[in-house]
Amino acid sequence: PGGALVTTAVIVFAVFACVAIAAIGVRFLVGPTAATRDFGVQPGDARALTAIKGVRDITSGVVPMVVWAVAGVPALGWALIAASITPWADMGIVLARDGRRAAAFGIHGLTAALLVVAGAALVASG
Repeated sequence: PGGALVTTAVIVFAVFACVAIAAIGVRFLVGPTAATRDFGVQPGDARALTAIKGVRDITSGVVPMVVWAVAGVPALGWALIAASITPWADMGIVLARDGRRAAAFGIHGLTAALLVVAGAALVASG
């Protein structure tokens, strides 16, 4: 009985942490200057921002592999579908900022589509 209570408490904490980090991400989108400053770096520090992006890209590659290792192929599929949010958003950001359309569609859009297709195939295989 005590174990179930602890597990429930930890799940509640984990869900809270997931929602909180998503909210922090939203804050970076709607209030980038304050969010960057609160993160601890100066707004406009391109090297700091590229380092932050680099760490997140590494995490985006590692997390699905961990999901696969511990939860199997269908869970990997769902993780890939969820991970497609990032390249879909990157495509939108590039387009909204008058970036290169070839990069928006050929890199980010293609990556997002491939993640969804591969993810759906893995989900269906399970």
